[in-house]
Amino acid sequence: MSFADVLECTIDFDGQKLAEQLTHYLLILSGIVSFIVGYSMQSMQILLIVFTAGLALTASVVIPPWPMYNKHPQPFISQEDTNEKKE
Repeated sequence: MSFADVLECTIDFDGQKLAEQLTHYLLILSGIVSFIVGYSMQSMQILLIVFTAGLALTASVVIPPWPMYNKHPQPFISQEDTNEKKE
């Protein structure tokens, strides 16, 4: 496995949809949890710490190209295939 393979972030269309849904759900959940914790402890600092932890969790779930985001890859049409169809 080369360094270029590690940096290549390929996900399919269904994976993009899943990543977007996870982003929305996790950020909303972390906002609600941080508000409840911050309100109950009467601390804006704790609210921001809990929300930052939720943001870091969301980023670690959504940003890397996990295998669950590439379950339905779309095949690309090669140049050879298009030349065969024209003839």
